[in-house]
Amino acid sequence: MKVGLFIPCYVNAIYPEVGVATYKLLTHLGVDLDYPIDQTCCGQPMANAGFEDEALPLAKQFEKQFEKYDYIVAPSGSCVAFVKENYPRIMEKEGHLCRTSGIIYDVCEFIHDILKVDKLPGKFPHKVSVHNSCHGLRELHLSSPSELNIPRYSKIKDLLSKVEGIEILEPQKVDECCGFGGMFAIEEQSVSVCMGQDKIKNHMATGAEYITGADSSCLMHMQGIIKREQHPIKVIHVIEILSAGL
Repeated sequence: MKVGLFIPCYVNAIYPEVGVATYKLLTHLGVDLDYPIDQTCCGQPMANAGFEDEALPLAKQFEKQFEKYDYIVAPSGSCVAFVKENYPRIMEKEGHLCRTSGIIYDVCEFIHDILKVDKLPGKFPHKVSVHNSCHGLRELHLSSPSELNIPRYSKIKDLLSKVEGIEILEPQKVDECCGFGGMFAIEEQSVSVCMGQDKIKNHMATGAEYITGADSSCLMHMQGIIKREQHPIKVIHVIEILSAGL
């Protein structure tokens, strides 16, 4: 199978180490990986701000860049969810049948559901508290939303459990939003910060050294609060843990 690697713009600009870790791990796992050099933003910021028509050219560009692959993989639950859930409707406006929405996966979802790995290469001898981002939780089903009252599962925890030396923890209110929410953090800044402060307190109460999750945007939001308030906890993308040692 041929896999196209999609690196969202904020990962490329602010957290390039997450993109590098994704590439390293997937190639280590034997994936035939390609990185289309002309890829652009998926259009999520425009659509979230109410300018969905401006996302259409980017959706068409994305489709052109990635439709030739068997799978598309990205280290960002929100961007993956946007392509998967919104591209078909956006592209239908021009009578285009979207193919990429059916083949895109969050990297954790891809490793867990498609590759079905039974071991991972690295060691991470630290306590980590798992953060469930809203898009990953409720649109990509990386873990079980509590409101559905279904048996608990977490694909992220399953993968982390294959890393040597790690201690996996979870905060109270495990699937409550951290307050980022894309445009919400801009339009309702004060509420967003309060939600982030509450979330960080719950993560810190576990005794964890790190907060980890599958979406750098949520981690970025919490990292900003942590730095301003000088809390003794760090953030790290889950893919950086899964690829530790490579």
